[in-house]
Amino acid sequence: MSQILKEKEETKRVQRYNGNKRKKKTKINILKRVLITLIILMVLGGGVVAFLLYGPYSGFRDWLITSAMTTMTHQWIAYMFYDEDTVNSVLGKNRVDEIVEATDVNTIVIGIDNKEKEYANEYEKQILEKDPKNDDYKIIEISGKGYSGYLAAIYDPSKIHTLVTAKIGKSGQYLTTMAKDSKAKIAINGGGFDDPNHNSNGANPLGVTYSRGKKITAYEYLGSGGIIGFNNDDKLVLSTNCTDAYAKSAGIRDCVTCGPFLIVNGKASTVVGNGGWGTAPRTAIGQRKDGIVLFLVVDGRTIKRPGADMDDLIEIMQRYGAYNAANLDGGTSTVMTVDYKMINDPIDSTGAHKTRFISTGFGLIDE
Repeated sequence: MSQILKEKEETKRVQRYNGNKRKKKTKINILKRVLITLIILMVLGGGVVAFLLYGPYSGFRDWLITSAMTTMTHQWIAYMFYDEDTVNSVLGKNRVDEIVEATDVNTIVIGIDNKEKEYANEYEKQILEKDPKNDDYKIIEISGKGYSGYLAAIYDPSKIHTLVTAKIGKSGQYLTTMAKDSKAKIAINGGGFDDPNHNSNGANPLGVTYSRGKKITAYEYLGSGGIIGFNNDDKLVLSTNCTDAYAKSAGIRDCVTCGPFLIVNGKASTVVGNGGWGTAPRTAIGQRKDGIVLFLVVDGRTIKRPGADMDDLIEIMQRYGAYNAANLDGGTSTVMTVDYKMINDPIDSTGAHKTRFISTGFGLIDE
């Protein structure tokens, strides 16, 4: 009897051993399949990446280089994959050919009665139909393929002034602080600033800067665009003649320096390739023929909303009737405040939802 029990126990032991062996073999086979699959995906993925980076189709390469080169802190990405000659070649083939002519301020007629019962289109209605609770400005939410943001219609251009950091030459400030100190009901960031080693604190504005008729800076400027500001007749002036002498002769009271110019005298700049500015958060300013000023901010740097390119800015400004319009500083600088609080969603280089120190802005100051 005991012999029979021993044989049964041995049989069970052998069965357990064989079962465990089969399970172990199955696990090994699964691991092998997973590893093989991962290797195949890596090879295919590497091939796809290599094709995008160096293949005959230049769209991805152009987008990567131009997007990286227009940021403060991510230009290294372009040089990680391409040499300087390639980067310069791509930038040369993707650019904005600006309209180079003097702003015809006589075409701007401020104070036209726009109280129409019928509007030319939905965008005219959005602009001209004022918020019953706010006679100074109106905020319009905008969205498009790959971007979202805000457009503000400012009805009295005489109330728009340049905001300047109180610590000029030493440090920039957040727009919320600048707006609060200046009592600006609504504000956007302004012109570019010196950015050595892409680590600037926004202390020094580029080019010519005026605020309330007072000269703040008058540096040499060789970038795109130039003077963007308002003259003593409250009309937006865009000038590639970026000198203090010109600002004085044109009666500039408030201005910053940036670019490129998007629309001059109703004529849109020509965007060659992708424009050379990539896709990113953007800020722009424009003025309609009836004098209404447009503040625009576009958010970006997310998977679903990477931002806008120059074509997008031109399209938005044309849609809302801008006769003259220009690009302002973008990226992490892009911000709009209402009652001293940010209403858009800036994202910095670390992925944090915040803006950075800037040197200038434009604000609606109701004095």
